[in-house]
Amino acid sequence: MDRRTWLQLLGVLSAARPAFAQGRGGQAQQPMRITREQVSAALVLLGLEFQDPEIDMMQRRVNQALGAYEGLRKIDVPYGTEPAFFFLPGNPDRVPAKGPVHFTPTIARSRKGRAPRDLEDLAFEPVTELAPLVRSRAVSSTALTKMYLERMKRYSPKLLCLVTLTEDLALERAAQADREIRAGHYKGPLHGIPFGVKDLFDTKGILTTWGAEPFQNRIPDTDATVVERLQKAGGVLMAKLSMGALAQGDL
Repeated sequence: MDRRTWLQLLGVLSAARPAFAQGRGGQAQQPMRITREQVSAALVLLGLEFQDPEIDMMQRRVNQALGAYEGLRKIDVPYGTEPAFFFLPGNPDRVPAKGPVHFTPTIARSRKGRAPRDLEDLAFEPVTELAPLVRSRAVSSTALTKMYLERMKRYSPKLLCLVTLTEDLALERAAQADREIRAGHYKGPLHGIPFGVKDLFDTKGILTTWGAEPFQNRIPDTDATVVERLQKAGGVLMAKLSMGALAQGDL
């Protein structure tokens, strides 16, 4: 959300506060939309007890804040809006100071050194083992991706872990990764590594259901930030994985 929108929001919050007169100057108090009985009922649901004067105070405050809440709900916040994990107080046109903006991770050589006779022996190996093999071309991204795709097809009916298999896309990107690595354009330890994401994360043009029936046909038009960054690092998206509805109730 940009600075202008926040200033508009502050204006909404200020204007939405009803002016409750205290009986001075002959002004009548504005009617309260949230009744005292509603406040009391809410407290019962919360298991809380307060004295009558405190409940009267709550009623006034809730009604004063009601307009602000309604103003907030009118603001359209797209699903892809990234939460404000940190605060940058500079103006939009401010240029940050020059300096390192990223680091290049290093991964030691694989303990294996070469591909096993049966590629499925790599199925449970961490990226620290897979990345050196892919980088040295001891194992191609295409071969690795095919192995994981076959395992997904084999075990998903029993484990119920798969929502959408992106097989064609995965093979296409794996082949691209192999070409880039052969040409000496290695992007880092995720380059050519197959990965799957929970169906909570948006994938552009690919079914993303959030694990809930009302969204079973939902196809987003943008990638979630984490998916975008993984693919930019050369990762190979091969599957959207099952989850509890709206990421709630997982066991």
